[in-house]
Amino acid sequence: QVQLVESGGDSVQTGTSLRLSCEASGPPYFMYCMGWFRQAPGKERERIASIDETGPTNYTDSVKGRFTISRDNSKFTLYLQMNSLKPDDTAMYYCAADSAACRWLNLQGREYKYWGQGTQVTVSS
Repeated sequence: QVQLVESGGDSVQTGTSLRLSCEASGPPYFMYCMGWFRQAPGKERERIASIDETGPTNYTDSVKGRFTISRDNSKFTLYLQMNSLKPDDTAMYYCAADSAACRWLNLQGREYKYWGQGTQVTVSS
């Protein structure tokens, strides 16, 4: 069983930065692909970034150039560095993991198997 615990969410001003962390526990096999998702009130959940155990990353267009996903496999921790935050970035941010490759999951639109409880990010103008 995999457990994911997010942290780092906060209320910040436009233009500032935050770094989210996701501490994972469980068999590493189940965390080959890890990703960050977010859901704003009244909107569907969207995948914003994903990263395979071997490093390939993928970003949704709205965060490219501002957000960076990374992982420290030795610490079983996933990160999301968020720069130049905007009010549109306000959402609950979730960490997710799966044993399949990110590319396959993302192309097929598959639901990631394991999810954290989320951490709130609020950006005010």
